[in-house]
Amino acid sequence: MEYLKALLLGIVEGITEWLPISSTGHMILVNEFINNEGFTGSDLFLYVIQLGAILAVVTMYFKRLNPFAPSKTAEEKAGTWQMWFKVVVACIPAAVFGLLLNDYMEKFENWLVVSAMLILYGIGFIFVESRTKSSKVTDMSCMSYKTAILIGLFQVLSIIPGTSRSGATILGAILMGCSRELAAEFSFFLAIPVMFGVTFLKLVTYEGAIAGGEIAVLVVAMLVAYVVSMLAIKFLVNFVKKHDFKSFGWYRIVLGLIVIGYFSLIK
Repeated sequence: MEYLKALLLGIVEGITEWLPISSTGHMILVNEFINNEGFTGSDLFLYVIQLGAILAVVTMYFKRLNPFAPSKTAEEKAGTWQMWFKVVVACIPAAVFGLLLNDYMEKFENWLVVSAMLILYGIGFIFVESRTKSSKVTDMSCMSYKTAILIGLFQVLSIIPGTSRSGATILGAILMGCSRELAAEFSFFLAIPVMFGVTFLKLVTYEGAIAGGEIAVLVVAMLVAYVVSMLAIKFLVNFVKKHDFKSFGWYRIVLGLIVIGYFSLIK
């Protein structure tokens, strides 16, 4: 049964981590429906399986992310380093506020906060997309460090459960004048240091030992998240070339209402 739960949660993680629809909101619903109170329902499990999702980004964009690639020219290598500097700068606010507020924000991991954030940011996506006519920044090389750090400040908002890390960064990037394609791509790259950091923090602060069987369950979930993440990333990249993010906004609103209805009426 734990392996079946790991399979399901790996699929949910792989899809929702990259689409701006809140992995936390979906995990809460899934864990509720399958009555998940075992190891696969722990915070440690839900954070560590993110490693599979991160490795999907590294795999898909390895050449783009690698400043030492022999096939790159000196100019291209310099551009890769500049991209990494922008990623690091954008991650500083999340690192600072994440460490300071990590324990405090766990108090808000409840269905009421999650549903409110799902709906609020759903409305935000619809509103912003309705007002966005053109993009000034369409390439990473054109993005200023000021824009990068402002996007990083939006990423801080994702410490509120139900916000969605990708949702906050994509919304912030669009508001800063970035194209949808660049907003999605920068969100992918920001996830690498942020999610590695959060996962490491959860591992070092975990009280207790992980049994051999639990490690096997984690590996299964990570592998599933890895494969599904690659599909989800490819989908989002192709989707934003022809569509805006309004449909994700409507999806968030509907999901938020479902969460409210389930927990306030059914429960």
